[in-house]
Amino acid sequence: MSTATTRAARANRATSTEGRSPEELREIVSHWGAELELAPAETIIEWAAATFGDRFAITSSMGDAVLAHLASKVVPGIDVVFLDTGYHFVETIGTRDAVEATLDVTLRTVRPELSVAEQDAQHGPDLYRTDPDRCCAMRKVEPLRRTLASYDAWATGLRRAETHDRVIAPVIGWDARKQKVKVSPIARWSDEQVETYIAENGVLVNPLVHDGYPSIGCWPCTRRVAPGADARSGRWAGTSKTECGIHA
Repeated sequence: MSTATTRAARANRATSTEGRSPEELREIVSHWGAELELAPAETIIEWAAATFGDRFAITSSMGDAVLAHLASKVVPGIDVVFLDTGYHFVETIGTRDAVEATLDVTLRTVRPELSVAEQDAQHGPDLYRTDPDRCCAMRKVEPLRRTLASYDAWATGLRRAETHDRVIAPVIGWDARKQKVKVSPIARWSDEQVETYIAENGVLVNPLVHDGYPSIGCWPCTRRVAPGADARSGRWAGTSKTECGIHA
């Protein structure tokens, strides 16, 4: 990050503990989005941490620890938000525990208001089958919205190479629904870049990735993917659903 960028970011950080208005946050996106579009992932994370201070966190679905590993090097102790839907594979929970044990991060496990049993009692069993959009809204979208109230900006592992729907994902963008700055440090990374980073840094990877699950969500809604098929084709297989709503 340039000296001018660093100086401006540090100046911004001085007020970050109190949070900024949506207007101020949109202005930051407008000013820095284009400048950081081609910046290295580490520089983007450094900028976000300097700009937003403790009001910046990253999220991880624990398919791998690439983003958490990157962030822990740049900002030791950074908050990592994990949404525990109550439907995760045991391997995903194991990956979360390993990330917490081995990386210099502060893991925040966030759960829905209702347990799976309570949701079944109130809305009928297996809501993920009868109304998957509502299930995702209750177990992912709302818990994240609630958690992000403590932050001005959040980082995701979103990559344009994953699906055609994500091609236009900006590195620094404005999440109008959440009224937050959305940072995607590895948005421009190819699959090969991810694999190289994992290999060179010994990054934790969910064991399911090597068992035919290149994209991992809740166990009732995730299937193995045939070799060569779209990596996300195993998510909500057999339905028209392609996203949980977090990135809507």
